[in-house]
Amino acid sequence: MEVKTSLLDNMIGVGDMVLIEPLSEDTFIENLKKRFDHNEIYTYIGSVVISMNPYKSLPIYTAEKVEEYRNRNFYELSPHVYALADEAYRSLREQDKDQCILITGESGAGKTEASKFVMSYVAAVCGKGQEVNKVKEQLLQSNPVLEAFGNAKTVRNDNSSRFGKYMDIEFDFKGDPLGGVISNYLLEKSRVVKQPRGERNFHIFYQLLSGASDDTLKKLKLDRDFSKYNYLSLDSATVNGLDDAASFRTVRNAMQIVGFMEDEVQSILELVAAVLKLGNIEFKPESRCNGYDESRVKDKNDLKEMCELLGIEQSVLERAFSFRTVEAKMEKMSTTLNVAQAYYARDALAKNLYSRLFSWLVNRINESIKAQTKSRKKVMGVLDIYGFEIFEDGDNSFEQFIINYCNEKLQQIFIELTLREEQEEYVREGIEWTNIEYFNNAIICDLIENNKNGILAMLDEECLRPGTVTDETFLDKLNTVCAEHQHFESRQSKNSKFLTDHSLPHNCFRIQHYAGKVLYRVEGFVDKNNDLLYRDLSQAMYKANHSLIKILFPEGNPAKVNLKRPPTAGFQFKASVGTLMKNLLSKNPNYIRCIKPNDKKAAHIFTDSLVCHQVRYLGLMENVRVRRAGYAFRQAYEPCLERYKMLCKQTWPHWKGPARGGVEVLLTDLQVPAEEFAYGRSKIFIRNPRTLFFLEEKRRQCLEDLATLIQKIYRGWKSRTHFLLLKKSQVVVAAWYRRFAQQKKYQNIRSSALVFQSFIRGWKARKLLRELKHKKRCEKAVSTISAYWHGTQARRELKRLKEEARRKHAVAVIWAYWLGLKVRREYRKFFRANAGKKIYDFTIQRIMQKYFLGLKKMPSMSPVDKSWPARPYGFLDGTHQELRRIFHLWRCKKYRSQFTEEKKATYEEKLAASELFKDKKALYPSSVGQPFKGDYVEMTKNPKYQKLNSFVEDKVLVADVVSKINRANGKGAPRIFLLTKKSLVLADQKTGQVKASVPLPDLSSVSVSTQNDGFFALKLKEGSTSAAKGDFLLSSDRLIEIITKLHCIGATSADRNKINIDISDEFLVQFKQDKVCVKFIQGTPKNGNGVACKRKNNRLLEVSVPSP
Repeated sequence: MEVKTSLLDNMIGVGDMVLIEPLSEDTFIENLKKRFDHNEIYTYIGSVVISMNPYKSLPIYTAEKVEEYRNRNFYELSPHVYALADEAYRSLREQDKDQCILITGESGAGKTEASKFVMSYVAAVCGKGQEVNKVKEQLLQSNPVLEAFGNAKTVRNDNSSRFGKYMDIEFDFKGDPLGGVISNYLLEKSRVVKQPRGERNFHIFYQLLSGASDDTLKKLKLDRDFSKYNYLSLDSATVNGLDDAASFRTVRNAMQIVGFMEDEVQSILELVAAVLKLGNIEFKPESRCNGYDESRVKDKNDLKEMCELLGIEQSVLERAFSFRTVEAKMEKMSTTLNVAQAYYARDALAKNLYSRLFSWLVNRINESIKAQTKSRKKVMGVLDIYGFEIFEDGDNSFEQFIINYCNEKLQQIFIELTLREEQEEYVREGIEWTNIEYFNNAIICDLIENNKNGILAMLDEECLRPGTVTDETFLDKLNTVCAEHQHFESRQSKNSKFLTDHSLPHNCFRIQHYAGKVLYRVEGFVDKNNDLLYRDLSQAMYKANHSLIKILFPEGNPAKVNLKRPPTAGFQFKASVGTLMKNLLSKNPNYIRCIKPNDKKAAHIFTDSLVCHQVRYLGLMENVRVRRAGYAFRQAYEPCLERYKMLCKQTWPHWKGPARGGVEVLLTDLQVPAEEFAYGRSKIFIRNPRTLFFLEEKRRQCLEDLATLIQKIYRGWKSRTHFLLLKKSQVVVAAWYRRFAQQKKYQNIRSSALVFQSFIRGWKARKLLRELKHKKRCEKAVSTISAYWHGTQARRELKRLKEEARRKHAVAVIWAYWLGLKVRREYRKFFRANAGKKIYDFTIQRIMQKYFLGLKKMPSMSPVDKSWPARPYGFLDGTHQELRRIFHLWRCKKYRSQFTEEKKATYEEKLAASELFKDKKALYPSSVGQPFKGDYVEMTKNPKYQKLNSFVEDKVLVADVVSKINRANGKGAPRIFLLTKKSLVLADQKTGQVKASVPLPDLSSVSVSTQNDGFFALKLKEGSTSAAKGDFLLSSDRLIEIITKLHCIGATSADRNKINIDISDEFLVQFKQDKVCVKFIQGTPKNGNGVACKRKNNRLLEVSVPSP
């Protein structure tokens, strides 16, 4: 189920000003400020959207936001311009109602951006397709072109629209865009020739000079330097945040997308360049013989280049700047122009040239974007027009007068349409219409536009009157005709009420508009209304070879000379406004009121006085009062019942009847007074916002109760589910267990049966075996007895034969001995006295030969193998031991010859460790099998210790992590321990920062215990530089290696004494000024089997070592 939110949910301030309570100007401003501070820039007044310019980018215009507001009720989500655009688009598509969106506000309030957001939203939600996408792209890309030619930087806005724009976007029956028509109103063409301080000319001039290529500028005879052109103000030529070069590229691309041909673009740029050149033309006076002054062009170079751009003969244009031809009926009269009149003619030509170019651009864009089909179309209009203008210094002129007149008309239609919409809704819903009193500004509109006594009519009459016409004569006429009008004020009206009003100058008049009083200075009213361009200049322009110039100045055609005076600017604008009002009245209006929060164009700044001023002249308070005069809030029955149905037991959780019946039951149950609401045909109308807030408060409380109920039900459901799961699991486990028990029982029975069967089979087999064995034994016994008998007979015979042979052998031996005796007796005389010694020596030699030959199989070559052959004869004992010694020395030499220098040094260190600690330190036996590695922290590979590695200049012999014991509490802190041939270094393990560096000559002795611990104390020589902080008490698992290498370094160094190694279970350590006794005892530490150090007092540290 889709979860929908409401305008009233999570509301910051009040989202709809109609609901604000109490209603006053202060609470209105305060609510706007509160929402602005929380980046809520949109607020409603009924169906009107108030838009605050945030002066920063906000993440509220993404594609996700477009989808969020698509096809949603206007009040369903928080206020947004997308909500209004969606409401207008859906009304156009589904209800077949033509729509218009009126965007008003002063310069810098964000009107142009608001119109872009509306158009981009409509483009995003309407249909897709190649042709539709092309139309949407052309409609969107028309904005950059019009902004370049119609927008300018002002003191209030860096991208201020200096013209009014109304665009009709045409859609087909499906809601897909077909095209559009743009209407422009009152371009501020006076800006072309003069800009106020701190402002710029139109963007296109700066974009052209900044972004055009060098080749293009050369063709247009222009230079990039702004200071070379009189029509461009220099104090604000560059604007922070505006990239004119990039903007020019954007404009060129947009013109291509809209459909401008390349030659058309070139012609437009030539006219822009011509305007710049026109501003550089200067004049000098020249006296004629008749006494009149005539103007002449000073430097004709700019005039020449301009004429080359436009294809005009230089002499023709130069004469038009010096002479003026006046035609009356059939007569022609030529008069000279003085310098002031020449400058007036030059500026008039520049203004007309640019304004007509702008009008041609609008018409050309209309040709590209107009709908191609002639079938019936739905229309959505977007009006982006200047807001009410009041200059504080009283410098309000003709432009401000007609702008404010336009806003008066818009305010009039706004009030009328708002009231009409209210009345139509009441009638549609069947609710009695109550007449609403409001200020009707029709009297002000009549003061300005009345055909007889209106200010515009009198201005036109004054301009057409023969004789001397000045701004003063126009003011006198106003004072005569409008003196009694309650909304007109003047010092010269002879009205005693204003005679002493010094805030009202003599050359000014004041009109009390709906937004407040505005002081107008009459200077320039007549000239600006006339807006004359001398006929000579029109004809000179028409003679140009430039194709676009001929189109812009059709009145210059000699064949179509019209002596009738052209309509005045005021008359044209009045007619345009009348056409616009008729157009707006034919459509369903939607309003966006734009407000500027500050004059600094900065984010997060809210100026109360400025906002209050805009709220007044936009008539927002009047709008709220009109909206609240009837019923402040209305809502369809279905969403109303859906939102508040939990407040009544009869409607909760489901109401089965019609929605209106549910709402009636709901309000009756809540005891809401009958005068506070009314039932329409499809909506419930609530008169006072307090009633709505009462319902919202009750709903909030009820939601809290429902949340508690939901939590309770959920927890119950969760517990029940858990219980059922446990029960199900118990059943499954029991079933599996019973199955397992039965299987086990069956297996035991089966196993028992098999064992029983095996025993039976075994008994039968053994019984059979015994029978077979008995039978076999019986058979074998016969054979055995027979064999024994034959054996006995054979042995007897053998014995007899042996006895017989022995006797024969004995006879032979006795005979041999006898013969030997006879021979010895015969040769005895030949033997010497030393024959026995020789026989002895021979016997010994043979024995030794046999001994050495027995040693041919040598024992193992391992030096640790103590095996040796046994001694065969006692007289060889000395030789046997010496040979064993010589062989052991020889095989040790052979073993040592295989050693490298590094391995030899390691064994020397191991030998030194044995000499130092064997039978003295309980930790020594565990270190014998461990090789002395030296570097245990990988100094060269670890990047964390690069700085520490560079600090140590010599080769590092030992690099290990040790614990430095704190004398205060006996706890250890990890340190990097480095030992070189010259010094030892202690550094922080995490950062590698050196904490202490001690030269080895400053080290006097090292103290260790006899126990199985790693504690050792490095004692420093008294008076040495390193002894300032005292001795070091450290702990390491590699104590044997560290102290052995310290001892070896001292033993091999000729320039310092050996380092004494003190092995004792109690020794003194010097900590700064105090000596502390370190005592080692055997016991069981609290932390397990490890060694624990604990401080007993200021003079004693006790180290508990586990018993072996």
